[in-house]
Amino acid sequence: MNVAADLGTVTWVDDRLVPAGETAIRPEDRGLVGDGVFEAIKVIHGTPFALRRHLERLVTSATPLGIPIDLERVRDAVAGVLETDAGRQPRSWLRITVTAGPTRMGKSERSTAPTVMAAVAPMPVWDRPARVAVLPWRRNERGATTGLKTISYIENGLGLRHANGLGADEGIFANTAGNLCEGTGTNVFVIHRDRIVTPPLSAGCLAGVTRGLLLEWQPDVVEADVPIDLLATCDEAFLTSTSRDVHPIESIDGRRLANVRGPLTAQAVACFAEHAAADADP
Repeated sequence: MNVAADLGTVTWVDDRLVPAGETAIRPEDRGLVGDGVFEAIKVIHGTPFALRRHLERLVTSATPLGIPIDLERVRDAVAGVLETDAGRQPRSWLRITVTAGPTRMGKSERSTAPTVMAAVAPMPVWDRPARVAVLPWRRNERGATTGLKTISYIENGLGLRHANGLGADEGIFANTAGNLCEGTGTNVFVIHRDRIVTPPLSAGCLAGVTRGLLLEWQPDVVEADVPIDLLATCDEAFLTSTSRDVHPIESIDGRRLANVRGPLTAQAVACFAEHAAADADP
């Protein structure tokens, strides 16, 4: 894995900072076939937000894959990149990745030495409401890795590229039941019958950290299955994610919503901002 210096990325791999351009992962590492997990965390002036929750989800995702997580090594990696100039910027991404490690090629055996990586890079600001597009593919809410944040992310990447090609900045998946599931990197909330509604985890969506915090901080939000077709008629909706926080949706499939920053969206934005400002590791 080569670190691209022109992207402003600083990387830590297996207990050390890696100079730009240096190969740092073995070709037989199981991560190269998608056998690994990751977390993406917002960092403000060197302080990661909700780090404890992200580490808990890292372990939750890794356990079914049989990947042991050494949290001491992970925390050392986090500290290593955050102590650099790149880690002390006003707004940064922190990505933690743990793969199953190197094994004999063509074998299903598990490594006893997972590869631990951390990287930090600038995080852009979302300065306008989101434009989303419903994707032609469906999430399998009963899949072996459903609900796990694995590095097998190509489906998300293809979905995002498809949405970008339609002039949108996020793509939305239905599940096999035809219900709303999630975005390629977001959770989705719609205003339905004067309530904020988001799909339950049983719909196949990831248990987003921002999603979970909003559900705790604003208990009137409802978890319920809703048909994907609701997006064609709803007047107000928003996304949540690590980089977006609570992000109003401006348009769906090119249709501008009647209430782009409607009252319930504004309430959710204010609720999340207030609580997040009060505690960096809720």
